[in-house]
Amino acid sequence: MVAGQTPGERVPGESLDAILALGSNVGDKAANIARAITMLCAAGDIRIVKRSRDYKTPPWGVLDQDWFVNACISIATKLAPHELLRRCQQVENRMGRVRGKRWGPRIIDVDILVHRTGPVASADLTLPHPRITERAFVLAPLADIAPDLELNGRRVRDWLEDIDQAGVTPMAPQDK
Repeated sequence: MVAGQTPGERVPGESLDAILALGSNVGDKAANIARAITMLCAAGDIRIVKRSRDYKTPPWGVLDQDWFVNACISIATKLAPHELLRRCQQVENRMGRVRGKRWGPRIIDVDILVHRTGPVASADLTLPHPRITERAFVLAPLADIAPDLELNGRRVRDWLEDIDQAGVTPMAPQDK
């Protein structure tokens, strides 16, 4: 984030190149999100264009685990999709992510949702992310920063209206 910028505030003159989703349910969850964003931007080739609020969300997939904090960021970057994926995975690894049970607990998860270059279909990356429209924990923060983004012919805000949002709530600063 640019000095003095508040979450959700657009940086003048910056264009959107990609949108990332971040989630954590281990340790200081909100701090993990903030640390991951700082690490993503440390090399100077990724800049935050817009940041969502943090959301407290129930687990998805594997329900017997602690609640999550989720957020989305839109970024300006020259990194190609697979270069950006490597950066996201480097941040996850440096923060100590252990890839165990699918949809299980994690200190940090950083997913690319969309990239300016358009669709990608490879063994290690599919864009747009194939399950965006099924997950309120992604759609709610995404609607903060890109409510009119079209996915499968519908706007993010419309997908969000039609999905169960139970337990997905914006966090107040004192909740973090």
